[in-house]
Order: sequence, then structure tokens, then C-alpha cells
Amino acid sequence: MALIAVAAGLLIGISLGALGGGGSILTVPALVYLLGQSAHRAVTASLLVVGIAAVTGAIAHARSGRVELRAGAIFGGLGIAGSYAGSLAGAAVPADVLLAGFGGLMLAVATVMIIRRGDQGPARGGVPVRGARHAILVLAAATGVGLVTGFFGVGGGFVVVPVLVLVLGFGMPTAAGTSLVVIAVNSAAALAARAGHGSLALNWPLIGAFTVAAMIGALAGSGLAGRGDPRRLSAAFTVLIVIVAGYTLTRSLPGLA
Repeated sequence: MALIAVAAGLLIGISLGALGGGGSILTVPALVYLLGQSAHRAVTASLLVVGIAAVTGAIAHARSGRVELRAGAIFGGLGIAGSYAGSLAGAAVPADVLLAGFGGLMLAVATVMIIRRGDQGPARGGVPVRGARHAILVLAAATGVGLVTGFFGVGGGFVVVPVLVLVLGFGMPTAAGTSLVVIAVNSAAALAARAGHGSLALNWPLIGAFTVAAMIGALAGSGLAGRGDPRRLSAAFTVLIVIVAGYTLTRSLPGLA
């Protein structure tokens, strides 16, 4: 079981560090279907794993000059209320509903990653949006990311990275690094909400092994982001997300009948 936790943690950490989002969505299915955790405990554990891995990856990116700390902190701060509300809402829904929604979310993430891969190269930024529209887009995106993070226990980088590129005009490597700051802030807020309601009864040795492996993977992934085009890794993870989404829906939808 520990070896499975390490392998899954490495895989998720690499994707988180290299892409700034997308791969962390595999954390909950890995905890549920590979490590036998309940859906709600898996969401709580995912917040811990993803948050710590994001901090690790952000530090590595920052050392290479690929993090806009102020922008990341503001974006994450705007999403704190959403993270708190999403965490409380997620803890209240039945496990099969949570997992079925998670399967749908994974399909949406795969779609976003395909669009991102087709529309832009690895280092090209977007044309920044200015004025009132800029503020509204950032606030809406930050709140939405917070809600998703709290409810499902995922980082939300699949939304943050496109917003940083298309709205703020960041290049892809900087967007990936900065998104990790946002993920860390939102994960901490959602985890604090769950801690306040006594939701931290976890298998700590298992989650600890998973977390350490994810940290190592995040460091390795940040190196990949700095050396070359992460689109091949993105494509491979997109296929994997679709497969896991299908499996999750197959397992959870019958429970809704």
C-alpha cells in the first residue's frame, strides 16, 4: 500500500509542478480507488497533499524567477471565501454524489487541457485584459477556483493558468509557477474549514508517504517546466484523466439510482 501511495504521489506531484494544474485532480481518485480511503476523507487528505506539494513546487519555480508572488497571493486571497464555502458544502453531500460530480469535473478539466494545448505554445502569453472587465474576470475566476478547491479537494490550476495567461498576460512558465501560490492559499483555507469541523481523522502514515512523494514529484516537475515544452506531459495526463473519469463515473453513478 505504501508503494502505491509513493507512486501515485510522484505522478501527481510531477504534473502539478510541470503544468501548474490538472494533475492534482487525480489525487482524490487515487486515494479512494487505490488506497481505500472514503470519499470525504480523500477530499480532506487531497487538500493537504496538494497544498504542501504546491508550496514545494512554488518555491522551486520562484528560485528560477517563474513566480509573481503578489499576483498569486491576491488571486488566492480573493478565493478564500469560496474555498471555505466549498469545503462546508462538499462535506455535506453523499459520497456517491461527490464522486459522480468529481467524474464530471475531470472530464471538464480534460477538455480545458485539450483546448489549452491546441490554442497556444508553451511560452506564449496572452494579451492582458484591462479595466473593469479585468477585475470582474479575476474575481469570478478566483471565487470559482476557491469553490472547486474546497468542494472537491483539487487545486484548480486548470482554471488559474488560463486566467493568468489570457487575463494578466503571463507567459506559460510564469503562469504555471504562480498558479501554485494560488493553489496553496486555497488549499490552506479549505483545509482550515474542514479542521474546524473535525474532519482531520486521516491515515497519517499513508497520507504522509503520499505527501512526501508528491513534494519530490513537484520538485521534479518544476524542473521539467523550466527546461522545455510541457505539452507532451499535458497530453499524457489528459488521456489519463479521461480514463480515470470514466472509471469514477462507472463506480459512482450506480449508487445514485
